[in-house]
This record gives sequence, C-alpha cells and structure tokens, in this order.
Amino acid sequence: MRRLLSVTLAIVAGLAASAGAHTVLTTLFVDDATQGEGTCVRMPLNPGQCTSPVENVASNDRVDGEKAVAFTCAALAGGKLTFQFREWANAAQPGAIDKSHKGPCAIYAKQVQNIAKDQAAGPGWIKLWDSGYDDTAKKWCTEKLIDNDGLLSFEIPDGLPAGYWLFRPELLALHEANKGDPQFYVGCAQVFVQSSNTAALDVPGDRKVSIPGHVHAKDAGLNFNIYAPSFPYQLPGPKVFSVPPPKNGESSVPKQTQGVIPSNYIVKNANWIGVEVPDYKDEGGCWASSESCWKQASACYEKAPPTGDAGCIAWEKKCNGIQDACSDGNFRGPPNKGKKLTVKEPRPPASIPRPVNV
Repeated sequence: MRRLLSVTLAIVAGLAASAGAHTVLTTLFVDDATQGEGTCVRMPLNPGQCTSPVENVASNDRVDGEKAVAFTCAALAGGKLTFQFREWANAAQPGAIDKSHKGPCAIYAKQVQNIAKDQAAGPGWIKLWDSGYDDTAKKWCTEKLIDNDGLLSFEIPDGLPAGYWLFRPELLALHEANKGDPQFYVGCAQVFVQSSNTAALDVPGDRKVSIPGHVHAKDAGLNFNIYAPSFPYQLPGPKVFSVPPPKNGESSVPKQTQGVIPSNYIVKNANWIGVEVPDYKDEGGCWASSESCWKQASACYEKAPPTGDAGCIAWEKKCNGIQDACSDGNFRGPPNKGKKLTVKEPRPPASIPRPVNV
C-alpha cells in the first residue's frame, strides 16, 4: 500500500492558509537568483502564526522569531541580497503586506562566529539602512514594498568583512500605533559574506545596539499617528552605520565551512535535502532502500517551514516509485539514479528591484 505523507500535511497547510495573514520573510535572493523557498531564512515555524507581528518590544522574538537553520547562503561583498515578504508564507494567495500596514523599514546585520550556535539576540547589531516616509513620492516604505511585490533589495557594503552574518530586515506597521500597538515584522537571512577583507569593523558606540533593546515603547517613531500625521517622521532605532571602504585584504579569501549546502542532493526543500538511496539488486535491498527513502520523506515533512513542502512532495513521488518497483518484482535500482527531481515552487517574481542603498 502506498504511503501518503503529503495528505495530512496538505490538510494542515490548508488550515494555515485560511488563517488571517500579515507578513513574513520567506525567501532570499542572491544577485537576483532565488536560493529556494525558505532556504537560509529563519522564520517562525507555526504556519498559523508565522505572519503575526511582534508587539512586545522587549521580546527575543524581535530578533528573527526562530532558531538557526541548517543552511547558510554565500554572497560576495558588494553583491545584492533581496528579501521577499509575503502575506501568505506558502504563496497560497498573492500579496506582500496589507496596504493598511503603513510604516518604515530597516535592515540590521550582525556578525557571528558560529552561525548555528551563537545567539542572535543581544548586542552586536548595526543598522545598515532605513527608510520611513518619502515626502516626494508620498509613500511609506511598506507601500513601496507592496509596489515591488514584497521584494526589498540591498547591496552588501564592500567594506563588510568576510564571515558569517545575520541580515535582519525589519518592517514596522503603524496602523494601530495611535492606540499603542506598533507592529513589527522581522526575519533573518543567514549569509556567508565572501571577501578578502577580514579586518573587524570599528563601530562607534552609538551605532552598536542590542536587539531587543534597539527601540523603546515610548519612542516617537512607535507612536506616530498615520491618520493625523505630523511630519517629519522620526525613524526608530539607532542611526545608520556607514560601512567604510575595505582595508587591504588578505591574500586569500576565507572559505565557508558552516552551513554549506551539499552538492550531492537530488531535491531540496528549504533547509532539508534528499540524497539518493543506496543501490540494490535483490528484493531485500529494494525494500531497504524503499524504507530509507521514506525515512528521508518523514524528515522532510517534519522540517518543512511554512513556505511549504513542494520538495517533500517531489521526494515522496520518488519513494512511491521505488515502492512500486519492489512490489512489481523489479529489484534493480534505484530508478533514475541521481537524477535531480523537479519541484513545483511558486513562480519567481518577474523582476527584482534595484538595491535601496545604491
């Protein structure tokens, strides 16, 4: 009998998709190339609550809302990162953030030594960019985000030293701020910055912040009334740190060793990969490989974030193919050994916007 792991997951996903949506960081692009749904992105794992705002300014959820993920994406210093926000994490419906959720945006970053174990919450954060109300365009930053299909592009400063970084885009919705309820939407992308520059940044004390702690409940920018505005708007948090040009680099570029995506996978779902099952040439080997395939399928579904399980579904089809072959007495395999599986993911955006800091 065929196993149908995806059936229960589809029901859960459907229930989650019916929940009220706000927004969540779902996808990272490097130099306009998608890294995959949820890959290298830290996000809340509860599908029914992942798009909810962080309203407590003292909560550690203000950092990125979730623990480290298995993979870290590489990008060159001077390269382009693009963060995608969606109202529906799995793109079940279109939208970036509700048009009523007007407010500023910012991008923070923190260098860590161990991407899997170092605490994201706490000191060491710098603000690399922010934007509030554009008096010329008569638009808030979040309105521009909507215009760009939820995409926020940023150029990594040339002077940012090589190593492991957390990039944290932050949206602040002010539609309830006049009632004392500013709503933050945050996430983190794990990135290994490739550069020959290894010199530590010399950041002034007033530019280094702890998160939580970088904003306070009584800050003017968190209590701004967008329905009776009194401009100019005062951006919350520290001032932007302007990263200086790189110093003379080392003769060699540091190599990424943590969070590297293995090259031997045949399917990827967010931060999980499926690798080919062992070869077999008899009935016992066939059923053993079938079981190996299903164990990987279970792990995929267990680790699938709210962005979806398209890779798991593709893998499950492979498992069913092996199981069918075993049942039919075809004990030599696996079928289509080593062939990359086709994954049906949401269609990438038609265009990627220019970096906001260029």
